[in-house]
Amino acid sequence: MPRILLIEDDPSIREGVALGLRGRGHDVSAAETGEAGLALMGSVRPDLVLLDLMLPGINGVQVCHRIRETSEVPVIMLTARGDDFDIVIGLEAGADDYIVKPARTEVIEARVRAVLRRLQDPAANRPGVEVHGELAIDRAGLTVAKNGGRVPLAPSEIKLLLHLSASPEQVFSRQQLLEYVWEHSYHADARLVDACVRRLRHKVEDPAGSPRYIQTVRGFGYRFGPL
Repeated sequence: MPRILLIEDDPSIREGVALGLRGRGHDVSAAETGEAGLALMGSVRPDLVLLDLMLPGINGVQVCHRIRETSEVPVIMLTARGDDFDIVIGLEAGADDYIVKPARTEVIEARVRAVLRRLQDPAANRPGVEVHGELAIDRAGLTVAKNGGRVPLAPSEIKLLLHLSASPEQVFSRQQLLEYVWEHSYHADARLVDACVRRLRHKVEDPAGSPRYIQTVRGFGYRFGPL
């Protein structure tokens, strides 16, 4: 049973989302502030965090930053408005996806299951460890190392890297990556892809040079390599 930590200050939304997800087989723990949510992280050990962006006290972006300091648990932001700036800031903080409130329980459930599936990717049927320059990609173990040191990657980041590196030099459009990694075939939101690419580059690329692994093909999308 997936464990979900819901951090939401609106009582009606908190109770409604929790009730709906419990009815679909999830173990839901809820907190009404960012501080309370962070305090529950250690005891709940969630498989996924549903995080309201506009929280009193420590806001959702700050909570996401704090979570990412110690954990790569999937994070889905809940936002009451489709404000581009807020969404981008949240994605840059390390969120894997976002949902604009109000949202039906079935929509939230679909996004939750899509994110959790990224942790169970079949490794593209390519066993063993692949070495690409300074990167060692373990498809079976879903881990990445750079110069021998493990690189902590969120689920969306590891799935994006696995997908791109499985076909070096092949160019993928943002829409193709959105459909494969986020399963958003109905919602063409390139912000998810671009924010994830920026976070991934920050972790695997040389900050002093041009992108070596995740390359932009202007007007088309992204590709892995060539090295």
